[in-house]
Amino acid sequence: MITKTQLRQKRIFDLVLVLLLLPFLLVPIIILVLISTIDTGMYGIFSQLRVGQHGKLFKIYKIRTLKEGIHQLGHLEKSATTFGKYLRKTKLDELPQLFNVLIGDMSFVGPRPDLQGFADKLEGEDRTVLIVKPGITGEATLKYKDEERVLERQKDPEHYNRTIIWVDKVKINKNYVMNYSFYLDLKLILKSIFNR
Repeated sequence: MITKTQLRQKRIFDLVLVLLLLPFLLVPIIILVLISTIDTGMYGIFSQLRVGQHGKLFKIYKIRTLKEGIHQLGHLEKSATTFGKYLRKTKLDELPQLFNVLIGDMSFVGPRPDLQGFADKLEGEDRTVLIVKPGITGEATLKYKDEERVLERQKDPEHYNRTIIWVDKVKINKNYVMNYSFYLDLKLILKSIFNR
């Protein structure tokens, strides 16, 4: 099980790494936000409430990939733009999460931050996953990097997600917290960079 000392060391590592990366990535992030603003016709930064460490809610930041339009039946419809699909595929839409790491809502490695109705509903031993901050990458993130495509092939994507994928993610994330090491984080960061 991850200790309080390891959690502090993890935070120090996150801060050092994000402060090293931001000077190089700030301009690309600004450029992508500007392109997204033009592409979607809305402000290029998208924020959404997610479940964080200890079940506390926080705002996650992403580059906007969806464009809103009125369907012919009159209701609001959201769809990914061509540029948005590229951002999602390359995970460049997640670059603003470096600011989530900087302010302490997220870590580079950990369980992905979920929408309400998942991690906040965990019970018993499963709540172990909430001990750590959610991460930009992690073991479950890497295993399910093509999750959207997997769900598209299901007859009932919502049911499949809740009964198969989500259950497996909890198991993987519990194992990560129980067997945490600094070297595991380094390994997962390197795997995320070179396995795209």
